[in-house]
Amino acid sequence: MVSLPSIKTLTPDRAGDVERLLDRAFGPDRRTRTAYRVRGDTTAIAALGFVAVDDGDLIGSIQCWPVALFTDDGDSHPLVMVGPVAVAPERQQDGIGRRLTAAALDAAASTGLDAALMLIGDPEYYGRFFGFSADRTAGWRVPGPVERHRLLARGPAVPDAAGRLGPALRLAA
Repeated sequence: MVSLPSIKTLTPDRAGDVERLLDRAFGPDRRTRTAYRVRGDTTAIAALGFVAVDDGDLIGSIQCWPVALFTDDGDSHPLVMVGPVAVAPERQQDGIGRRLTAAALDAAASTGLDAALMLIGDPEYYGRFFGFSADRTAGWRVPGPVERHRLLARGPAVPDAAGRLGPALRLAA
């Protein structure tokens, strides 16, 4: 029987553990992915970072980032980029990623940061469990390759406009 890990707030002392987990979950070339280019060198939103810990070992993490859609008409619309969600390979399919995502989305709602959320991920999974869709992202451009149907968003302030997605100024957390 697999034990149920604790979901805890991500603290700065776990940064190294998170980096090692991300390398294990996504590979050492993960920094070349489009999601990393979208968020640039922004700092994660501390209030929306969580880890899964089992017997003292970090086995999962999620972080969220301030990004914006810079529309072709000159406006900018702040969004929160959800993820990456990382789970130790040997613990994937245990529901840990879903619990981490729910924790981050609950925290976004309780801090007022849930009006415009976006991510790059599986539309069936994130649509079914969390209400994300590609309905308003068709005009978004990203700095790198992306499968259009995986560019997802949710929230009443998500812009349905053409523009470039990129790093934003840090959001208050």
